[in-house]
Amino acid sequence: MRIRTTVAAALAAGCATALLLPAQAQAAGSVHLEKIYYDSPGTDRGGNTSLNGEYVQIHNSTSKGVSLTGWTVRDAANHTYTFGTYTLGAGKTVTIRTGKGTNSSTTRYWGKSWYVWNNTSDTATLRRSTGTTVDTCSYNSSRYDYKTC
Repeated sequence: MRIRTTVAAALAAGCATALLLPAQAQAAGSVHLEKIYYDSPGTDRGGNTSLNGEYVQIHNSTSKGVSLTGWTVRDAANHTYTFGTYTLGAGKTVTIRTGKGTNSSTTRYWGKSWYVWNNTSDTATLRRSTGTTVDTCSYNSSRYDYKTC
């Protein structure tokens, strides 16, 4: 009832295009955590290949590129990855791998020499450069190796 009243009031005021209902706001898109692969294949011995088997993905579902410069991804223990100068294209996904490698437009490297994501439970938090939380994704299971957010 409340939504209908709000819509009717907006239409009466000629503001129909300014009002976004929840489904419409979601359709407009967002930048969000998409997946955490927290238990890389094999034994956790700290090799770079194993470290890079652990990653977090961020997806831009908007119709425009979004600058992630200064944005951060962190786990519950406060391990923090900070984006340097970087723009995530419209409809694109970037993968942040835990180990070392050469950054590209689709893959960034945290540069760690040990694992970030716990194999049983953790929380990823995506924040803007201002510190505002954009998205969080938690998991609490050793049954799977990844979590789709």
